[in-house]
Amino acid sequence: MIAQTSGEGLPLVVVHGFAVDHRIMLPLEDMVGERPWQRVYVDLPWAEGAEDTGVATPGELADAVVEEVRALAGDGPFAVLGNSFGAMVARHAAHALRTQCAGLATLAGVFEMDHARRRLPGRQVLRSDDGVLDEAADVRDDFAEMAVLQTPAAFRAFRRHVVPGMRGADQTVLARLGERYAEAPVPEADAPPFDAPSLHVLGRQDHVVGFEDGVALREHYPRGTFAILDGTGHNLHLERPAVVGALVGDWLDRVELSLR
Repeated sequence: MIAQTSGEGLPLVVVHGFAVDHRIMLPLEDMVGERPWQRVYVDLPWAEGAEDTGVATPGELADAVVEEVRALAGDGPFAVLGNSFGAMVARHAAHALRTQCAGLATLAGVFEMDHARRRLPGRQVLRSDDGVLDEAADVRDDFAEMAVLQTPAAFRAFRRHVVPGMRGADQTVLARLGERYAEAPVPEADAPPFDAPSLHVLGRQDHVVGFEDGVALREHYPRGTFAILDGTGHNLHLERPAVVGALVGDWLDRVELSLR
């Protein structure tokens, strides 16, 4: 399940979203920099080269990640960051191991697993560029479907970090888990507030998961920063890396302070 590690220090477990792999999260390297964290990038079972463990539901998958984190961190502290579907997994791990979890972050996180119940903004493209779309060639439709900012930089990030995992994904595993996607756990249900430092970055134009379902849980995270970024969608850390990086840095500052 561990795909890549980098850096030294306490474990920062990084969980990617549905139908992609850990490479979509590698821009985090520039955001963390020289901080005292060992980044542990997880590949979920559909990722290219990952083992299909046979998990049948998102809940089983989330529990498997908890066991991976437990083996990695032992009895010591860790932090966890999840993107999109991975945000559900990260929140589940943070709550299951809450006495050890020093911090939780979500980027464009799924908070409502039932697609039909999500509160979504209308689809918007705030910057279009036919030249960029022409350059996208065989991934034009995939990029255009997701991009709020169709800029050269956003496309380069998409091609580098999203396309390889998307093309290498095991469709059989995705289909199996997708059939029961809405049965994923709701970590906040019947749980006390999560009082470690947290960060939840949401895109104002995110037509995939929206932002309102995440913000609705703000009382559950009394030490949570909730940022709704205008001018970005579901791939917000690729479209707005500077501001997302600043928010991640602030979150890690708060986590490190709480550990002193």
